[in-house]
Amino acid sequence: MTTLSINGQTHTVDAPPDMPLLWVLRDLVGLTGTKFGCGIAQCGACTVHLDGAAVRSCVLPIAAIGDRKVTTIEAVDTTPAGKKVQAAWRALDVVQCGYCQSGQVMSASALLSQVPNPTDDDIDAAMAGNICRCGTYNRIRAAIKQAAREA
Repeated sequence: MTTLSINGQTHTVDAPPDMPLLWVLRDLVGLTGTKFGCGIAQCGACTVHLDGAAVRSCVLPIAAIGDRKVTTIEAVDTTPAGKKVQAAWRALDVVQCGYCQSGQVMSASALLSQVPNPTDDDIDAAMAGNICRCGTYNRIRAAIKQAAREA
């Protein structure tokens, strides 16, 4: 049994220590907003926050989490940066198919939590590895910049 802090709640799960966090979130806890994309931490669809930092949950074994706090797309709007990012995403109609967007929002929120006024280079570095098959990169960048301007 492993106890995890997810979205401000304690969850005790019966899972092997090498089980990736993604499958614990989706299959054992029932939080399906975090998506499976590639399984090798290359696409970013599975991005969640671990103590505020963006991590790829598809390759993160639950044994490596310890007492750190996990935040998923279901609760990112409880953070100031997450709330701004989601508002900008809606205002600029970023989403096309939507599959990658939870990972995109999580990476953007982590960026703005650490760098409130990011440069283009900051955005490029933070969003590297978040793939959007629909190619909404221009809208994603514009939404990050809009969220950064919000006071």
